[in-house]
Amino acid sequence: MLSKNFNQSVSTVKAIFVSLTLVCAFLLVVNTFGFAVRTEDTVKIDSLSLKKKIFSLRPKLNYPNLVDRFYQDRFYKCAWVMQDTVQSDVWTSMLLMDCVLQFGLNRNDFHPDQLTYDALQPLTRPKAKLQEQEIFDIYLTDALITLINHLHYGKFNPVVTTERLESKVSLNFDPVTHLEKAIGHSNFMSNVTSAQPQADMYKMLQDYLHLVKGQYIDDCYEFPEGDARKMAINMERLRWINTGDRYFIQINIPSYTLKLVKDDRVVIFKTVVGKPSSPTPELQSKVKYITTSPDWKVPHKIFTTELLPKIWKDSTYLIHNHYSIYDRKQNVVPLTKDNIAAIKANPNLYDARQSSGCDNALGKVVFRFPNVFDIYLHDTPEQKLFKKQKRSFSHGCIRVENAGLLAELLLRNDGVSGQVPALKTSMLNATKKDFHLKNPVPLKITYITCEVNEGQLRVFPDIYHRDPVLESLMFPIDNKLLKK
Repeated sequence: MLSKNFNQSVSTVKAIFVSLTLVCAFLLVVNTFGFAVRTEDTVKIDSLSLKKKIFSLRPKLNYPNLVDRFYQDRFYKCAWVMQDTVQSDVWTSMLLMDCVLQFGLNRNDFHPDQLTYDALQPLTRPKAKLQEQEIFDIYLTDALITLINHLHYGKFNPVVTTERLESKVSLNFDPVTHLEKAIGHSNFMSNVTSAQPQADMYKMLQDYLHLVKGQYIDDCYEFPEGDARKMAINMERLRWINTGDRYFIQINIPSYTLKLVKDDRVVIFKTVVGKPSSPTPELQSKVKYITTSPDWKVPHKIFTTELLPKIWKDSTYLIHNHYSIYDRKQNVVPLTKDNIAAIKANPNLYDARQSSGCDNALGKVVFRFPNVFDIYLHDTPEQKLFKKQKRSFSHGCIRVENAGLLAELLLRNDGVSGQVPALKTSMLNATKKDFHLKNPVPLKITYITCEVNEGQLRVFPDIYHRDPVLESLMFPIDNKLLKK
């Protein structure tokens, strides 16, 4: 009887225990589910909050569309400001903002009033206000995207403008993706700044400016502010041609030089460029083919202002210099007295061409590249001009010394060395012939007024007076580049 009662008691206790276990499990599931719901709701609220903040700050941001895309990829969560800042790149980012002058950039472009250490410190504490964290986070994201854009494309790039970067137009380099890849990397700073050009001319200027803005500025060494600004504006110009090419032609107007660059090899040629009244334009294109003993279609301005006055004085001038005049139907116009009078009355209906020969303005060879300015890169019969130190004499075209050697190198680099004998024969016999390149060569006509050569800053003449305009844009009057 006692055993029976004991067994019943045990069964009752087990039943009660099972019931309590089920109740506890149920309550645990309910609590957990409820917590999950609240957490999900909180995430949604936080995401909505940050999205609204971006919208409200749009007028104050440099790249609001890119900032929004950055947070969209992160489900609108803060990227930098959080209590556990060990897991964030916020401090390195702030250090980058302090160093923008060493990259030739203007600190005022990176929200200096909002991004301060005094503002950041309280935001990393447990009782920090979410709203203030979000605002600081958004400003820092915009500053980093601005830094990447200004390092890669430049701020005043005439082609890749702010509007184009903010649009959905696809570009070869995406600043948002670049920033996302840098986050959490062991060397966050180097990854962010790797957006800048890797060309030797740029890297030497950047290293030198980093030296005078980093090491020398706190030393007894005094570096002229004007030279620092000159380096900065030329780094800006080099960012405009930041295409990453390993093989290209660079014509630098102020130094009167052409550089044929292939990997680490550089061959330098002297050039003659446009005079200040007819400046050579800055542009990017590709040399597609070479023509020996070319005809020259005289630009209309030269035809009307220089050629026609010589015809009035001497009707035999055209014959002696291998010129012919054509009407709009491309018919040759005989130089009778009546025709000369008709040309004088309506010069817009005619143009002139110069046939190949020793006096041809294009010389023995011309390098063809498409451009809206109708300028050429070519040889010249006036070889004596290359002996002068200042060589701005042309109407905008670029004349190159040893043009035959340049043509030969282009053919060899294109893998068609077998065409070199035909090139030389055509030049020698004044025979017109086209040599098409299988791989068109990138051409960059630049206006760089300084470079670092053997550790020293070398300054070139600002022959078209373009430096002051760009300097005033980059560094307004109240803004000092060299300040502690």
